Amino acid sequence: MNNMYLIPANTKSGKLIFNIFRPVDLMIALTGLALTLIMFFAIPSNELGATIIKILPIGIGSLLVVPVPYYHNVLCFIKDVYAFFSNRRVYRWKGWCVRSEYGQEQQ
Repeated sequence: MNNMYLIPANTKSGKLIFNIFRPVDLMIALTGLALTLIMFFAIPSNELGATIIKILPIGIGSLLVVPVPYYHNVLCFIKDVYAFFSNRRVYRWKGWCVRSEYGQEQQ
């Protein structure tokens, strides 16, 4: 094969728990589940609003760890979006032609 290697697309999934979750993802999901269970036992109520508040921790935790295309999960997507908007986005060219005539006109 002319010294070319073929790497499978799912090589990182072997490092994950259940081939989907990182340890942080499981902690988020289990913390949401634990908070939801505690709230169900601690807060007695038959109203819809209180039930929604009780279910909110597991709902948020599940949404953060659900897999999305091109990212590991929603949490990784949110971190990348934050990094994009909080970092500098104006880049100064310092490549091989920085001292050429084209580089002088742009400065």
